[in-house]
Amino acid sequence: MAKIAYLECSKCGEHISAEQPQTLCPKDGGSLYVRYDLASLKGKFTPDSLRGRPATMWRYREVLPGDDPVTLGEGFTPMLPSREYPGVYIKDEGLNPTGSFKARGLCAAVTMAKQYGLKKLAVPSAGNAASALAAYCAAAGIEAHIFMPKDVPMANLVECRSYGADVTLVDGLISDCAKMVNERKQAEGWFDISTLKEPFRVEGKKTMGYEVAEQLNWKLPDAIFYPTGGGVGLIGMWKAFDEMEQMGWIGSQRPRMVTVQAAGCAPIVRAFEEGKRFADEFPNASTTASGLRVPKAIGDFLILDALRDSGGTAIAVTDEELIAATREIGAAEGIFCAPEGAACLPALRKLSESGEVKASDRVVLFNTGAGVKYLESFGG
Repeated sequence: MAKIAYLECSKCGEHISAEQPQTLCPKDGGSLYVRYDLASLKGKFTPDSLRGRPATMWRYREVLPGDDPVTLGEGFTPMLPSREYPGVYIKDEGLNPTGSFKARGLCAAVTMAKQYGLKKLAVPSAGNAASALAAYCAAAGIEAHIFMPKDVPMANLVECRSYGADVTLVDGLISDCAKMVNERKQAEGWFDISTLKEPFRVEGKKTMGYEVAEQLNWKLPDAIFYPTGGGVGLIGMWKAFDEMEQMGWIGSQRPRMVTVQAAGCAPIVRAFEEGKRFADEFPNASTTASGLRVPKAIGDFLILDALRDSGGTAIAVTDEELIAATREIGAAEGIFCAPEGAACLPALRKLSESGEVKASDRVVLFNTGAGVKYLESFGG
């Protein structure tokens, strides 16, 4: 595994040691990025280095943290060419352990928690992060303390309890769950593993960017559509592209990053349209796509920076559109998408109609989870 050079604040650029567990920057509360000595890897760690390695995210171990991965076989999910839309690929994260892309980030975070000797981890979650934390904590022998909205998909609740996690159901949103974790963590001795409040979930998620590049033979697509709640996957991929360029794997060309949100909870879309760098909390957030029900993302400015730097955009779709898209993708592609992932299809259609996406463009749509985890969303 890689030796971490230092942790860097995403706001002020402060360098912090990774010798001890860290949460946010002590100066300004910014999220911390893991930095490696990429210059020393250049020419030594190359795309050819990947030949024959296991088809998991740990094939990129030189740019991942931890000495001994707590792995369940996460990563290197299929990227399937669409049967209906030429030039479109679907990256199917539903085939990860625990059925979503969250397995990547929590795998890396729990790996480092075990290395640090942490005993109790806590997380607020809309569902899939909770399942992933519970599974990896079970594999690592660490206590998992889960806080989820009481209307969380039943699959997530059953899953967390099956992994032996301590589960608290909260009458509210993920933001209310986060407040509860924050209020109790010191007294309970929990380490808060919330989105972007520790540096390693980004590291697991960034491997999606490495995989997109590798699976497209090191030529990045013209656009990536990403369903965005907390946005760590998008932030992670943007970091991965920068790392790959520093190591000489790709050039400076970047995909247009497209944030897809639900109309009932679209803080990033609203901030993008208003030209803001930080998003206001979205009032009365509501959507059947539970992973998109994040009224205020701590990494809002990182998401918005990536959208603008890439020439991308942010777009919202209705619940009716994303549920209909789930059935359309299932019938046409043989993939049962999570509602969040299905939202990418109507978003693609809208941008194609407006001319922002051309017929000649090569496009990747991210399905972030398995539809079977959301049976309540689909009715009969």
